[in-house]
Amino acid sequence: MADTLKLVKKISRLAQGKHHLRFMEVCGTHTVAIFRSGIRQILPDNVELVSGPGCPVCVTNDDYIDKAIAYARRKNFIVATFGDMLKVPGSRSSLAAVTAEGADVRIVYSPLDCVKLAEENPHKKIIFLAVGFETTAPTAAATVLAAQSRGSKNLFMLSAQKLVPPALRLLLDDAAVNVDGFLLPGHVAVVIGANAFNFLPDEFNIPSAIGGFEAEEILSALASLLEQVDDGRAEVSNNYRSVVKSEGNVAAQKILAQVYEVTDADWRGMGTIPASGLKMRDEFAAFDIERVEPVDVKLVKKKSACRCGEVLRGVIKPTDCPLFGKACKPLHAIGPCMVSVEGVCAAWFKYGGGKFSF
Repeated sequence: MADTLKLVKKISRLAQGKHHLRFMEVCGTHTVAIFRSGIRQILPDNVELVSGPGCPVCVTNDDYIDKAIAYARRKNFIVATFGDMLKVPGSRSSLAAVTAEGADVRIVYSPLDCVKLAEENPHKKIIFLAVGFETTAPTAAATVLAAQSRGSKNLFMLSAQKLVPPALRLLLDDAAVNVDGFLLPGHVAVVIGANAFNFLPDEFNIPSAIGGFEAEEILSALASLLEQVDDGRAEVSNNYRSVVKSEGNVAAQKILAQVYEVTDADWRGMGTIPASGLKMRDEFAAFDIERVEPVDVKLVKKKSACRCGEVLRGVIKPTDCPLFGKACKPLHAIGPCMVSVEGVCAAWFKYGGGKFSF
């Protein structure tokens, strides 16, 4: 507690006399941790934290959900997914809704669970919804390799993995975003390494800090950002050295590169970002359900007042959306930012975003 109080005082001292500063956390887990620990409320008035596109479920487009639903509705198919994907709305429905109609949708806690699921259901096609960032993508790749080694013929991936650095480039090129520094995602940095973010200070001259997920670790990273602003410098400060190395997890990177290759990807609210996604290499096409048995889905364009895309870019706060807390609540979510446990709208709804004196 004593160290935490010292960091709070340090942040207040460094912020004194500065212009209004906007720091973006680029991780859904950080967003929840910041709200849960009350960090937003104790920061100086001129230091603002904004949430970026750090929730993989939230940045997944409607057409991906529509494809997942189309597969789930087919006979002899089992769709396996993490639990927070169930209520994400597509353009027509959701996985939760088609499950209630009789589709076989299973919640798993790891992609590797699907290897056993495929062995237990040899006459059914198992599709894992491979949604995530660099953090979970190596496990999906390891699952493909495990299935290949066991000679599995009925396990497939519906891939929508995304890469964080290209999204940061896009945000910095967007004048509406206007941030003064990044609290970088610790989990992603564990895999790709601190050096993967060097382009931020080198090309954009913007301060960045990699942080852990305890309150003291987050405050330490924020203090580092303010120190950089105070000194007029920009660097990638690694405040999570216990697990984040400069080169990252080389073994995980090797597995990832063996199974996947980089491709363009569509992000909700951000459009198509070049070289920001992953697709399975041709050698593993037999595990790519879209190549083995493609589905043709027609996206239903719907008018909605949901402003999830702007929230994900940090352009507006959730409370600026006219649906927030009214038509859109966790039990009846209009947009994915209110669905996912890491969604910024869900965090704002649960914890609130007001200030209080410390």
